[in-house]
Order: sequence, then structure tokens, then C-alpha cells
Amino acid sequence: MHVIGGTASTALAERISRELGNAPFGIPFLKRFPDGEMYVRIGGHLEGQDVVVVQSTPNDAALLELLLLEDAVREAGAQRTFVVVPYFGYARQDRRFFPGEPVSARSLGRHVALDADAVITVDLHSPTTLAQFTKPAFEASGIPALARLLRERPIDLLVSPDKGGIDRVRRMSQLLDRPWFALEKRRIDSDRVELNLPTTEIPAFAGKHVALVDDVITTGGTIVEAAKLLQRHGVGAVSAACTHGLFLRDAFERLKAVTDEVYSTDTLENPAEKASVAPDIAQILQREFGSK
Repeated sequence: MHVIGGTASTALAERISRELGNAPFGIPFLKRFPDGEMYVRIGGHLEGQDVVVVQSTPNDAALLELLLLEDAVREAGAQRTFVVVPYFGYARQDRRFFPGEPVSARSLGRHVALDADAVITVDLHSPTTLAQFTKPAFEASGIPALARLLRERPIDLLVSPDKGGIDRVRRMSQLLDRPWFALEKRRIDSDRVELNLPTTEIPAFAGKHVALVDDVITTGGTIVEAAKLLQRHGVGAVSAACTHGLFLRDAFERLKAVTDEVYSTDTLENPAEKASVAPDIAQILQREFGSK
């Protein structure tokens, strides 16, 4: 099996290759033509081989690169192509709110699956998005990777910034054997939220080291407000942990100003990536396709 790492996921792809028993690993050659069109070329002998293409799609350029890489692998005569999209962009556009809108997650899921024999992604925004891929699709979780990291930290209590993350924080609680609760959130607009402690009984947290756990941090607004709320109620320390660290604009700096530490997995390259999902992705490849 060969592993090819796109420019958005080069380091993670190399880690996956090591988890697959030091599978051959390569990176493509990319350039732009004078008119702006993207040029991609892959190397290595791929004819008759199983190939894993690893590329997150946080922006349109990364998505285009992934589609071109898939076609290049097919042209090279690969036997099977497994596409790993650690962070699947457009996943949050999973429904139509107004007439004339596309269901972007469905559309792009179909295109990504076109030249793939199977697709693997990590912590999609909605479980229903997995069904939009027209080939066998599998979802890894970032929670085990974060749990492996937080197990080495003095975490006393786990908190979800909203009730939508209850399943996520509950699973983390089971892995770490730590208590948890979820805040109550009301969204004011795209950038502002109002957070409150739940009205139900919650574990004592005064003086404790609390970890806020989320799937994706984009602008950081929710986590910043959650950290401030917990600090007003006397927590000892606050860490933030997420699977996908987008950290747009000044999000990372704002988070660092109100937390003691920020952690993310390596689905996206960012200053907080300290936990790797490579073992979890490799496990799916080995289990489903005997790729070791």
C-alpha cells in the first residue's frame, strides 16, 4: 500500500504511513500555470497497488487538489484508491435553508467519492453527511486521540460548550474516567453566543482544571465565552481541546488569552496540534481493507 499526502495533510499522511507498517510515502509535485490553473504530478510505481490519498479540504484550492490527486492515482493504474479527508470542508452546509441553495455537503461528497473505492473522514459536523458519499464511507473520531493526550494532563472535569456536544464529552468522560457537564448556549448571531451553567446539578468545579471539548474551533467565540464563564465561577485552570482547529482570523490568540492551553488533533495543520488521529485512521484501513 502506498500513501500520498496532499499539501493540506502532508505530516498526517506520513504518520499514517508509519502506522501502516512504514508503507511507501510520497508527496505530489504542484505548481500553477500562468493563468492560475493547478498542475499536479505524482511519482512512484502505483500500477496494481492500493493507494491512500490523504488531504483535508479547508478551502477550495485544497479540494481541487484532492480531486486532481484522485484522478492522477487512477491514471497511474492503482488497483484501489482510499481517500482520507481528515477535515471535510463544506460539511456544515448539509441542508438547504433557502430556495436556490445547493446542499454543498452532498454535492462535494459525491464528487470526492467519484474516483474513490472508499472514503474515510474524521468527526463530521452531522452523521447524516456520511450517507452523502456514494462509495463506502467511514468516520473516525478525534476523541480517542484527544483522550490519549489529556490522559497525561491534570484534567479534573470535562465540559461541552453546548448540549449538541453531549455525546462527544460523554465518550471522553468514559475514556478518561472524569465527570462532565454541558453548558447551555443561545446563539445571538454568527459571531456571538450567550452561555450559562446548566440548571441541573453539576459536579463541583471550583479550583478544578477544566477541559472544554468541542469538534471544531473556527472563530473561537464560543470557547472564549465558555472559558470566561467558568473562570467567573472559580475554576482553577481551563484548557480547550478540539478535533478540527481552524482558528480563523485571531482565534488562536484570543483563546490563548483566556485559557491555560489549547489542544487540537492533526486533521488540520495549526499551532495547537498535539494529538494525532493517524492510529485511528490506520485502524479503519487495516480493519476494513487488510492494509498492513
